[in-house]
Amino acid sequence: MWRLIDLLAALVGVVLLSPLYLLGFLMVVLDDGFPVFFRQDRLGKNGRIFRLLKFRTMYQDAHKRGLITVGGRDPRITRSGYFLRKSKMDELPQLFNVINGDMSLVGPRPEVQKYVDIYPEDFAYLLKVRPGMTSPASIAFSNENEILSAQENPEQYYREVVLPEKIELDKSCVNDRSLGKYFSVIFKTLGKVVAGNKS
Repeated sequence: MWRLIDLLAALVGVVLLSPLYLLGFLMVVLDDGFPVFFRQDRLGKNGRIFRLLKFRTMYQDAHKRGLITVGGRDPRITRSGYFLRKSKMDELPQLFNVINGDMSLVGPRPEVQKYVDIYPEDFAYLLKVRPGMTSPASIAFSNENEILSAQENPEQYYREVVLPEKIELDKSCVNDRSLGKYFSVIFKTLGKVVAGNKS
């Protein structure tokens, strides 16, 4: 049932949001050329690795611009990238991850291997289900960049404070697989996006 709901919703989403895909495509190309998409290995259901898609928001030579910081202090983010991140448009290509079966609309947010390795038992539990485009943790930490940018050591703070909290919040995606939970998370996410774009 969940796979069918995800597939239908993602297909409808791609069609309805096609103008935003075109806008995102043009913004990236005109700002910093190709490639348009950023691909990164993430862990999916049962620990299977997949390539998560996003609109590229960093300069092509980002690795030469120093270590990543966060928020407004990150010199690697392009001009269009700030808008794409703030509006959450950079996440839209993940609808194709949903169509491909790698992700669900709602589920624990997928992480990279190095963070999964820190809390293997917790992630073994989370990865019983498909990771999602949004989750309770996504809603609670919609301002994650701002939180991390205020820390002296953002990487350490993420590992030791933010990530454990996100794990606990996202366990509800495994514990409660009801339609009510599914649509509640989607509507709350849309509310956050709308509120964030007005601020």
